[in-house]
Amino acid sequence: MSKIVVKRIYNKELPAGYRILVDRLWPRGMSKVNAKLDLWAKEISPSPELRKWFGHDPEKYPEFEKKYMEEIQNNDYAKEFVQAVKEALKEQDVLILYGAKDEEHNNAVVLNEYLNKEINN
Repeated sequence: MSKIVVKRIYNKELPAGYRILVDRLWPRGMSKVNAKLDLWAKEISPSPELRKWFGHDPEKYPEFEKKYMEEIQNNDYAKEFVQAVKEALKEQDVLILYGAKDEEHNNAVVLNEYLNKEINN
């Protein structure tokens, strides 16, 4: 069965699958050719205000997680995004890609949590 995999886009060895970048900003130094994206879902990423407030500060992560989850739930694009992920999962794994250095405290981790709830319900 296909699964959702969260990975940093800069990882040298990314597994095969449907590749979705979930950052609003393009990752520094990453060429579009090398990214090999199937979808750039910037509409589902945190708002610029929330992203700047968070600033990748692990101490702010619990509050960021709450606020970002609220943003996703109020995002008109969320249903379309979940549907795209569900469709892709029928054929292959889905890679949720992000650029942040911190692999535990970032928007992709929160988004993965949201997707797992939505898809498994």
